[in-house]
Amino acid sequence: MFRPEITVCDCTIRDGGLMNNSNFSLETVRRVYECMCASGIQIVELGYRNSKTQFSPSEYGPWRFCDEDMLRKVVEGVENRGTKIAVMQDAHKAVAEDVLPKEKSVVDIIRIATYVKDIDKAIYLSNSAIEKGYQTTINIMAVSHALERELDEALQQLEQETRAIAVYIVDSFGALYSEDIDYLVHKFKRYIRKSDIGIHCHNSQQLAYANTIEAIIKEVNYLDGTLYGLGRGAGNCPLELLIGFLKNPKFNIVPILQAIQDIILPLQKEMEWGYSIPYMIAGMLNLHPQEAIKLMSLPADNPDRRDFVKFYTRMVDAAG
Repeated sequence: MFRPEITVCDCTIRDGGLMNNSNFSLETVRRVYECMCASGIQIVELGYRNSKTQFSPSEYGPWRFCDEDMLRKVVEGVENRGTKIAVMQDAHKAVAEDVLPKEKSVVDIIRIATYVKDIDKAIYLSNSAIEKGYQTTINIMAVSHALERELDEALQQLEQETRAIAVYIVDSFGALYSEDIDYLVHKFKRYIRKSDIGIHCHNSQQLAYANTIEAIIKEVNYLDGTLYGLGRGAGNCPLELLIGFLKNPKFNIVPILQAIQDIILPLQKEMEWGYSIPYMIAGMLNLHPQEAIKLMSLPADNPDRRDFVKFYTRMVDAAG
């Protein structure tokens, strides 16, 4: 799928940080950044820029805050720095004052994650960052839970009140199917004319890659993925699959494969992610994966960890 306007964003450190409270080593983050520069990926998201009044630095690692001194250590001495650096702000957990003027920062893009109900906060953060010299994206989380009328109003408001480079469809619960992607892309394009559309998929039902392809076919230009699918719960669209599908000569898959074998696979000793029955159940029922994550965190010899029928029954009750 060769389309020059496609932009790929790697979210390995940011989304993977939800599995370990953003406690990656500096060396790991630096090597991921080097990988993205070498592979030609246009954007790499290195963590959050969230408020320290919301998250304790004693509990969360440095990539939950992405202080400028840490980011400068990541990029220092890296050759061929063609990949833009992004950080994410949660609209309901961040303050505009945590973003420095662009000339004082190595960050290029502020990605703002928001629920539909917080769209006013997201627009404020986006406009503040744009005024400081950054590009922004607005990522609408849990879109599978959004009420139709409220989503329509939010998209209309985004088109009128901010100039993000992309507005993202985010399948936070891994609940969407290809027909849902098709429907949502058409809806977003109906309202959003001045920005591109983006896609960020979770793999609860093993559909993150397929749904990303569906979005590409519908001419979505901003695509998210992670190395080996690393991310919360069932993980994300695997970056290596995405690059293989795009078949674009500007991307080099070799550094990506190298990073997976050297950096990501060893992390499986510390954290567990990827498809499993509990995540499938949560995705199928359009539920947040938090209960599935709790179940998967039980010791391997705990019988409840493999009692899928019991978990399914409980989740059906929770879904109402």
